[in-house]
Amino acid sequence: MKRTPVFAAPSIDPRPVAGDPLRRYTAADANTRWARLWASLWAPCFLMGFLTSSLLAGLAWGQNAPMPGPQSPGPQSPGPQSLGKKIDAIAKVEKTDCLGKQWKWAELAGNQGTVVVFLGTECPLAKQYTPRIEELRKRYLERGIGFVAIDPNIQDSLAEMAAHARRFELQTPFLKDPDQSLADLLGATRTPEVCLIDAQNTIRYQGRIDDQHGIGFSRETPTQNELADAIDSLIAGRPVSTSWTQASGCLIGRNRSKAESADDSQAITYAQHISHLLESRCVSCHRSGDIGPMDLSTYDDAAAWADMILEVTQNKTMPPWHATDEHAQFRNDRRLSQNELDLIEQWVSQGKRRGDTSLEAKPQTDRIAENTGWLLPKTPDIIIPMSDRPYSVPKTGVVNYQYFRADMNNDKDLWVQGMEIIPGAREVVHHVLVFVRDKGSKKRDLGGARSFLAGYVPGTRAEMMPVGYAKRIPANSELIFQVHYTPNGTAQKDLSKVGFILADPEQITHEVKTTSAVSLNFQIPPGASDHRVTASLPEKLPECELLAMSPHMHVRGKSFRYSLIYPDRKREILLDIPGYDFNWQTEYRLATPMKLPAGTRMFCEATFDNSDANLNNPDSKAWVRWGDQTYEEMMIGYFHYAEKRRQ
Repeated sequence: MKRTPVFAAPSIDPRPVAGDPLRRYTAADANTRWARLWASLWAPCFLMGFLTSSLLAGLAWGQNAPMPGPQSPGPQSPGPQSLGKKIDAIAKVEKTDCLGKQWKWAELAGNQGTVVVFLGTECPLAKQYTPRIEELRKRYLERGIGFVAIDPNIQDSLAEMAAHARRFELQTPFLKDPDQSLADLLGATRTPEVCLIDAQNTIRYQGRIDDQHGIGFSRETPTQNELADAIDSLIAGRPVSTSWTQASGCLIGRNRSKAESADDSQAITYAQHISHLLESRCVSCHRSGDIGPMDLSTYDDAAAWADMILEVTQNKTMPPWHATDEHAQFRNDRRLSQNELDLIEQWVSQGKRRGDTSLEAKPQTDRIAENTGWLLPKTPDIIIPMSDRPYSVPKTGVVNYQYFRADMNNDKDLWVQGMEIIPGAREVVHHVLVFVRDKGSKKRDLGGARSFLAGYVPGTRAEMMPVGYAKRIPANSELIFQVHYTPNGTAQKDLSKVGFILADPEQITHEVKTTSAVSLNFQIPPGASDHRVTASLPEKLPECELLAMSPHMHVRGKSFRYSLIYPDRKREILLDIPGYDFNWQTEYRLATPMKLPAGTRMFCEATFDNSDANLNNPDSKAWVRWGDQTYEEMMIGYFHYAEKRRQ
């Protein structure tokens, strides 16, 4: 099968023209409003963030507040008791770095002061800020400020630390704190967290690095640079104006408590209780090589992350689910029951005991490995890479949507009962849409606002369609891959692919189709905090069965609601998402297919927040219109339905 890029990424302005994704900009387009927008370009949103840079903010576990959407840092409380006091014991610190070299504090300390930054190899925020730490080290190298990175997590090995340092080109000494004595001495609780210590071994600043990235949000540039400001004040001999801020990120993976050895036959254990819960709710994402930033498929990993698991499940950050329970029921509802929440809390409080290993859940990773990485129940019958060679994703900058063409080489209709897209570089692939069209078609508009064949977005999990249900790929078709990349500070190579499990055409009773209610002509005013946009399906539906709904907006998206309008004008709300999260574009799959009479329409309502209160907002002063990039907006109510097959 010959697969070539639809276009080579040119060196100058490779942007798709609105409504014409396969034509590129020319000099004649230079004065259009799109070109003017380019001049004030905002980097694509921080995803999955984290989910796509590590990926997705929704996975960036942290702070003790519910997170239905972007959140501000919590209220400031008094800093650690050691702040402003001399820490004499630090002069005796000796630690080993990731390459096995022993370091003494005197070798690390700068003559003006020293920055100690606590990092973890799996925490999304720690990954995001590692390049920033290296930038600051270089900036203050000749000004007497030393930098040292410390990994206090029990779950991070020296090899993993070394790989992290290589990947992010970290020249700062990266030391292991295996007994967590340095973290305890300085009162550190999260990664990333920094301490600025002066030449007299007094803590002058402790907290976050700056306010650019946080839990569920990312700004184009920071508005507060607390660490750099504190360093400048220290060097200048001025008082540090802000000496403490709340650090966001992952709780440090601590050693297990002594209570673990207690003899209690009624204890909650990993083997009997928690392993089964994690396998059913978490491990499909939180496994090696998948979108979850940390692996939770083994006891050692789960125990190391137990405090973090407790925090994010209790505040309902995880598992991610944003719909209310007042309307339709969904089979992929990820929410934990109160009983499950209680089990986690008891397991952690009782010491994270393992229990009888023979009772542990069988890892689904075994099945996935047997299928060579596919979540589908078997290895696909047809696997189509997006191209003959990987696409090179740069370290930084904005990469506009890339399009690749792949020939299906099918001389007859294919019926697909299961499909899955596997990104080649999960940390930088924000989403993939696969369209089908006639081979050799010159059609410019792919119709992406109305329909697609298959999609990958953060949080989507592959499933088989019901028996007898399938999507049709017409004979003599080609696929177009639309791929959106979000660079994360390290160069990557991506070769995404799609896999299809075929069905026997004689067994197909229903054809599954994807369509949408979409609004293309909205304008969101500057500063608007609750701007409403509506859309209706332009055509009436045939008699059919509704299967699932997939809302899509960008970083200003605030809420989304689906309603049915029946032929008798009666309305019924199906799905209400009061706190839409761009980082988790969930497909809401109905518990049972919903029969709809012919003439039914889908009606969608969305609200957008273009105010400064939206921490993801790239520019609250801009008028915002439809556009591909995440500094623009979309309002699409995708849904999937099944129509009885005409023989």
